[in-house]
Amino acid sequence: MKLNHTHDPAARSWVASANGHADFPIQNLPYAMFGKKGEYLHWRAGVAIGDQVLDLTALHGQQLLSGLEAAALEVAAGPSQKVLGLNAFMASGPQTWTALRHALFALLSADAPAATQAAVQACLVPQADAVYRLPVNLHNYTDFYTSIHHARNVGRIARPDADPLTPNFQWLPIAYHGRASSVVISGTPFHRPMGQALPPGAKAPVYGPCARLDFELEMGIYIGQGNDLGQPVPLERAEDQIFGMCLLNDWSARDHQFWEMAPLGPFLGKNFCTSVSPWIVTLEALAPFRVPAVERPAPEPQPLPYLDSEHNRTLGGLDVQLAVGIESAQHRAQGLAASEISRTSFRHQYWTVAQMVTQHTVGGCNLQSGDLLGTGTISGPTPDQSGAI
Repeated sequence: MKLNHTHDPAARSWVASANGHADFPIQNLPYAMFGKKGEYLHWRAGVAIGDQVLDLTALHGQQLLSGLEAAALEVAAGPSQKVLGLNAFMASGPQTWTALRHALFALLSADAPAATQAAVQACLVPQADAVYRLPVNLHNYTDFYTSIHHARNVGRIARPDADPLTPNFQWLPIAYHGRASSVVISGTPFHRPMGQALPPGAKAPVYGPCARLDFELEMGIYIGQGNDLGQPVPLERAEDQIFGMCLLNDWSARDHQFWEMAPLGPFLGKNFCTSVSPWIVTLEALAPFRVPAVERPAPEPQPLPYLDSEHNRTLGGLDVQLAVGIESAQHRAQGLAASEISRTSFRHQYWTVAQMVTQHTVGGCNLQSGDLLGTGTISGPTPDQSGAI
């Protein structure tokens, strides 16, 4: 993904709140499915700009675009998205995604004609008046395990007398198939899970509520174009399959998880809730944050040829800054900001997003539009960069 005029850090919008906005400047333009408060059943696609949401259904009615740009908007704002979310638009491919991004950028730019600004202004909804649902009709969710720092942290707890890394970690992106039905939009409450746990020193498990609830700071990868059953996606085409990314919290019942993961993978310890941001930041919007993949000095294992390329080595990483804060009931009662407990970057992930997609399909698995892949916990090399407790 090459840099273009939509990445210009000097670009300004006539939507005043977008200029200098920490999350939603004109260079971002992420997608969501939203509705107005009190109109929960009237879901439509929207794009964030400053403290506003641009209603794509309303924008389509203004007939401001033509050609491929108009066709792209029609797919994003079409009637199917009311039920399916953004799936159809995400399946339309990179050319369509880029056409609409560039069209929206032009409509929202400070130098847009006054008549255009007035027409688009009528399509803006304050984010304070918006509610959100999952941005896609989600059928499949896979969670990876791609931070070598997190793997070592967990390994020291689970296997204190052995090498904290499993023998396969540095050879392939490890993952398990999660539960799509319990993926929810951020802010959705959930019940503390019940299950079995083995207390320290005990010989028999006990049944009860989770006593070691944990978060996992992750990013989510949304698949745009899928692949046919039996047709792996080569590394050089893997990023063409990715529509965008989101924030993801893989809630974990650690006491239940460690007891049940012998010998198979996570089950009840993970399937009770996974929270995702309502917003999908497109891969094109993330282009300025490209960095080299994690370096693997000899004699560490090097990726096998199907997981290796010059492009992936030089630009496969993403320097997305991430932080975790805990907000208690006492914080809220006293009007205090959340207490930050961790700050890290996605650039530390041992495996890249392209490698995750390729590994997922190498056996012939058919990814589908709207599928969600979790990156696994994002931890850096120091304790203050841990993405989980």
